Amino acid sequence: MPLRLATLPLALLLAMPGAAQTPPASTTLTAAQSALVAKARANGATDVVAHPAPAGGITLVGKLEGDQFALAVPAGWKGDGLVYAHGYSTPGTPVAVSEDPTAPGTGGGMMRFAYDDGVAVGHSAYDKDGLGVETGTINTKRLRDFLVRLGARRVYATGDSMGGGIVVTLLETWPGAFAGGLARCGVVGSWKTLLGQLYDMRAAYNVLTKGTPYALPGEQDIRRSALSTTPPAGSAMDAKTYGWTQLTRIATPVLALFDAARKDPAGREARILKQVAAIGGFDVDPGSIAFPLVTVALGADDMAATAGGLPYGNVGKVYASDTLTPAEAAALNRDIQRIAASPAALAYMTRWHETTGRIADPLVTMHNSIDSLVPYAQEAMLTAAVRKAGTTRLLAAYPVPPLRAPLPVGGIEAYTHCGFTPTQTKAAWTALHGWVNTGTRPAADAVK
Repeated sequence: MPLRLATLPLALLLAMPGAAQTPPASTTLTAAQSALVAKARANGATDVVAHPAPAGGITLVGKLEGDQFALAVPAGWKGDGLVYAHGYSTPGTPVAVSEDPTAPGTGGGMMRFAYDDGVAVGHSAYDKDGLGVETGTINTKRLRDFLVRLGARRVYATGDSMGGGIVVTLLETWPGAFAGGLARCGVVGSWKTLLGQLYDMRAAYNVLTKGTPYALPGEQDIRRSALSTTPPAGSAMDAKTYGWTQLTRIATPVLALFDAARKDPAGREARILKQVAAIGGFDVDPGSIAFPLVTVALGADDMAATAGGLPYGNVGKVYASDTLTPAEAAALNRDIQRIAASPAALAYMTRWHETTGRIADPLVTMHNSIDSLVPYAQEAMLTAAVRKAGTTRLLAAYPVPPLRAPLPVGGIEAYTHCGFTPTQTKAAWTALHGWVNTGTRPAADAVK
């Protein structure tokens, strides 16, 4: 919405958060842990199962209002909590979250660092897959409230990608409910802007590759998903395998286009890539073109259904770029598909979510200066919004260098999405945790 570094971009688009192995059937609990389990049940948790957490802690897995959650509480817990909002998952994938929040890589590794600092950590499944800012915000806030009923004195909100945007939404919607927030590689500025870039890129790609071997397969109408991610009746494939197959079908012609451009840097294929990237506002890079196209090509149906109509329109828009000759620009503007946005959908996307900058609690953000799916421009939007709202003192934003790694499909090296090292992750958590504990804003080089 996963495998965390080289494969993170595709995993965010394809993989479910993933359930852990079934916990041990019997667990010997201390008196304090038994009391915590009873308190969880008394405060609305159902189907609660307890199993050991690292260093003598306890993990509770259960459901809140029908949605699965997992919560790890360290031994000697003193009342700090952290709730993690996960990213986007491809429509059709299960919504369950890992039953072990402290497992390596879970929550980008953030939860384990916080747990080792004595913080109770957890995450919640969402009501739906795909675009889930609304359900992710509501369900993450519900888990926060549950933690408070269990005894939390203060709770942090963290999240990656779509989850990073959820962190900002939480802080703006419920000022004072969270001790602070940490948003990584997030859609922290405007979902309308990001979706506009994705739709623009797909529309331009369809025109510029029409009649070539590089055209995307399936449905060409950008109002619809190109391919379904739901296995047809009678399919032997499970949802994850089928989704990976469909993702590969979308990515393959895009990567073939890059291969052709590499062989002839001055040829037509190289020009197409520059033009598509310019129209979408992304870098000329395999990841920066494939990942946005995969996202919108497989998610368009869900995006429209979630928003209650088309969340994008380009009627009257003039496409221009210095990568296009006047004749090419004229042809693109003549042939590109024109669609009208739904006012109701645009209003929905403003609510879920376009930042107002009105935060009342410390917010740390970390973003690669080049990100293959959520451009760094989202950070600029957030910075402008907090400046306008007069809350700049509450924002500590950290750009970090981009990360390149081989893609899971094709093996081509590309920029990643959410490409952070464990050192950077720990530094970001330490910056927020220290800020809240001491009241001192972290240094400008706290994360690098």
